[in-house]
Amino acid sequence: MNTTSAPVLEVRGLTKAFDRKVAVAGIDLSVPAGSFYGLVGPNGAGKTTTLSMATGLLRPDHGQVLVQGVDLWADPTRVKGMLGVLPDGVRLFDRLTGLQLLTYAGLLQGLERATVERRAHELLAALDLAGDAHGLVVDYSAGMTKKIALACALVHAPRLLVLDEPFESVDPVSAANIREILAGYVRTGGTVIVSSHVMDLVQRMCDHVAVIAAGHVLAAGTVDEVRAGQSLEDRFVDLVGGRTTGEGLAWLHTSSD
Repeated sequence: MNTTSAPVLEVRGLTKAFDRKVAVAGIDLSVPAGSFYGLVGPNGAGKTTTLSMATGLLRPDHGQVLVQGVDLWADPTRVKGMLGVLPDGVRLFDRLTGLQLLTYAGLLQGLERATVERRAHELLAALDLAGDAHGLVVDYSAGMTKKIALACALVHAPRLLVLDEPFESVDPVSAANIREILAGYVRTGGTVIVSSHVMDLVQRMCDHVAVIAAGHVLAAGTVDEVRAGQSLEDRFVDLVGGRTTGEGLAWLHTSSD
């Protein structure tokens, strides 16, 4: 961990409602620079909505987002250049090849073509996509699509990566490679925010975590502070509630004879 006192991301009072349903109800977060920050919560907790607002993909009803002290909604073009974003349910220009898509992403960020080409080939190799570089993204598997989207988020070497479920549909070997890439990125001063449903993964990978449920932050801090001597999964269940015993399913335990 290489955190400093200055937060790289500050979220202040973010709220968002869709029709009459409140998805995010006044969330405050402070993400230290150089941290590996996990965002966890049950389905429908507001994680994706929060990350979408924090990265300029969705305008909040109320609240403020500061990235390295710059107000996102006051200067969105400047701030978005600081971010690498892997959204949930990412839609890509999938009629391009993987190499073309990655090249396009780098050029959009203002990189010189020679730099983009070098970085694109290095990223494709690191993510085990070199053999599919000239295949159309529309023909990629779900895991390959996730990896090429991650490559697009990394190509301009942002100082803040915001990744929504980056390991979903990714095979274990690729997931291990991605974790190593992200750990190296944090060791050299980058900051990662990652949402995940896998508590064990977050506990092993992250140094900070926030637990979100029903659009509110229930706990936030270092992983050790939040888990309070328990496993993160047990602490998460204690905070969120909803554990059931399976009573009433006696037929599952009876013989079929």
